[in-house]
Parts: sequence; structure tokens; C-alpha cells
Amino acid sequence: MERRIKALVIAEAANPEWVSVPLVGWSLASALREVADVHIVTQIRNRDAFLRAGLVEGRDFTAIDSEKLAAPLWKLADKLSMGKGVGWTMKTAVTTLGYGYFERLVWKKFGPAIQAKEYDIVHRVTPLTPTANSLIGARAKRAGVPFVMGPLNGGVPWPKGFDSERRREKEWLSYIRGAYKAMPGRGASLGAATAIICGSEHTFSEIPAKYHAKTVWLPENAIDPARFSLTAPQPGTLPLRGCFIGRLVPYKGADMAIEAALPLLRDGLLHLDIIGDGPQADDLRALITREGVEDAVTLHGWLEHKQVQSVAAQAQMLVFPSVREFGGGVVLEAMALGVVPVIVDYAGPGELVDDATGFRVPLSSRAGIVAGLRAQLQAIAADPGVLPGMAQAAQARVMRDFTWTAKAAQVERIWQGILKGGPLPQELPRRR
Repeated sequence: MERRIKALVIAEAANPEWVSVPLVGWSLASALREVADVHIVTQIRNRDAFLRAGLVEGRDFTAIDSEKLAAPLWKLADKLSMGKGVGWTMKTAVTTLGYGYFERLVWKKFGPAIQAKEYDIVHRVTPLTPTANSLIGARAKRAGVPFVMGPLNGGVPWPKGFDSERRREKEWLSYIRGAYKAMPGRGASLGAATAIICGSEHTFSEIPAKYHAKTVWLPENAIDPARFSLTAPQPGTLPLRGCFIGRLVPYKGADMAIEAALPLLRDGLLHLDIIGDGPQADDLRALITREGVEDAVTLHGWLEHKQVQSVAAQAQMLVFPSVREFGGGVVLEAMALGVVPVIVDYAGPGELVDDATGFRVPLSSRAGIVAGLRAQLQAIAADPGVLPGMAQAAQARVMRDFTWTAKAAQVERIWQGILKGGPLPQELPRRR
């Protein structure tokens, strides 16, 4: 029996009570505690949530107080982003400026233990953004301790024809995001890493070719089976029920879902549940009224997590034509419920769905996506018997490869590969 690896896991953003990156950081870091002797290092803002989750400070985790710089940078980022829930590239860029200070404090606290080889591995889980360089990597390398970065993800390009959506999201900085590749320290960070985990094919493509041998593609999202414990009915008959889950903003495509489904909605062959809230909500209500499909579309607004599962598990399909998803966690959540995803073949969702588990509509202009999605929905309605088998395949794949337990095992095998000095295991097949 192999000795359990002793790992220092750096997760600056990690919080079981939040969503997005902090939830990924928490979920992966805490799952790794099941397969290795892990000590988590996080930022002070997460301390109380860690304690409420039952972790013991000092034994299980350490909270680093970098608020002297982190707090004013967050306020500045919030101001520069010019609105709640928008300007994420700006928020990430500004808050990342303070990450170096956080790592300096981490090294001050744990540097002596790393140099004394008290840890087999140092793994930086968050930030997920590849724009955040690491000074600890080079120091760990000099100490002879392997350093792992990732999953790294972000910066998926805005597709052509969606500039108006980009402007409404106030993503001005995204036009020059690629400049981060020339930032001082990027080459040193990548070079010092023993392994680099990329959460998307796009991020993999941004890693210089000379580092590809130590780079692994492993989507960062996963699900907790306890939170997605229902299974949707898949009778293989009409009428169908579809759901959309997400923020109601143009690039997520709730309006495209409704427009594409109009013939089926009017004929009583499909009902759509729209779960989420956002600035597009009023426009969606107007669209539904204008098209006379009030009885066939339900706008649920924002729902608690348990309610989301309950509503989604009544559907046979996730109709989710988003054109800019880094990870696509909502797609995995739907698959876990046995809900077949119908998505745009781009970025995160396109990497998670294959021909056995869902339907991919080619990326195109807005009109092209609506037309392609309409054709796909009508094809499903013409043969709804295709759905039960795909739902079973989707659910089985998630439970095999995309639970947090599975994700921790995948990362632990990467750690074992590093420590044994062999080639890194490629845990999941990549779409090329």
C-alpha cells in the first residue's frame, strides 16, 4: 500500500458557501483531503466558512491575512468593472495584482517547511486564471519539492458576431487580454512548475509548446452527488420539457433558446423552464408575451440550489446556447440529473459533451445559432426516443469522471506520476 502523499494545497479562493471559482477551489481542495494528507492555505475571508464546514484551523487549514492589499484592490476592481455582475475580466485583472502579496505571505509562513521537504507536493489550485504568476513555484523547485499549477482556465475568446454582447458585459479589457503572455514572470512560473493542469483546450493552447509534455487537460468543474441526487424522467415521448439555467445576460443565450423553440412551444410539444435572473429578464418577459407563448415558458427567477435541482430534474433537456463558458459546470450538473444537454459547440460545454451524451450546435452568428438550435430541437421532437439512452450515458459519465471524488483521484494520480518520475497520466481523452 502506497504511503499517502503529504501536500500543501494553496487555494487563495476557496469557500463552500460561495459559487464560481471559490466553490471550485473549496471543492477540489477539500476532496483532495480524502486521498492525501492535505493542508489547505486560503485567504482570511474564507476562514469562517472553513470553520463552519468543520475544518480545524492550524491542523487542516491556515488562513492568510492579505487584506491590507486585497481589500482595496477588490474595491477598485468593483468600481472599474462599472456594474454588478459584469466586467469580470477587469475584476480578475485588478484583483490578481494582489496575488503576489498573498504568495509572499504564504512563503513567509510555509517556506521553511517546504525547504525542509516536509511536503511531498505543493499544489496551487486557485487562482484559476493563467494570468496569475507564482513566485512559490521557483522557490519550491530550488528546494527540490514538485510544484503543480492548476486547473488553469479563462480567457476564452469572444466569438465573432457577439461584440454587442461583449460591450454590454463591459468586457473592455478582454480586447487586450492576450497581453498577459508577455508579462514578466510568466515564463518563470510555467518553467518552475513540475506539472500544469489546464481546465480547457483553449488554456492548453496558450501554454507554450515546450511545456506541453508536463501539461494535462483536466476540466476544473465537477459535481457533488449529494447535491444532485435526483434523476429526471425520460419517457422518450412528447411533450418534452427543457430547462435553461444561468445568468440572464445576452451571451448566455436564454433569448436564443426561446426563439429557437418557438415552433415547438406554440404547438404544445415543449415547455421551457428558465432558471436564473439578470438584466435580460424584462426583455425575455417581453419576448414571451410578444410571441404569445406565456403558457409554454416559465420564468422562475433566481432559485435556491435545492430548488434548481428540483425544477431541472423535471426536464428532459438542458437548452443552453451560451457562447462563452469557461468551464460549463451547469452542463455537468444537468448531466448528473440525467438531463440531456443541447449546447453550442464552443469552449467548456463543447469539451464536456460528446455524441453519446448530448447535442452540439455549431458555433455561428446569433441567427445561425438560433437556426441550428431550432433544427436540433425539432429533430429531437421528431424522435424523442433518442433521449433516454443519452441521459443514461450522460449521467454515467459524470458519475465516473466528474464527481469531486473522481477529480481528487485524478489529481492524486498526477501527483503519483510526478513523484515516481514517469510520464504524467492523461486522465481524460481530449477533443482535438
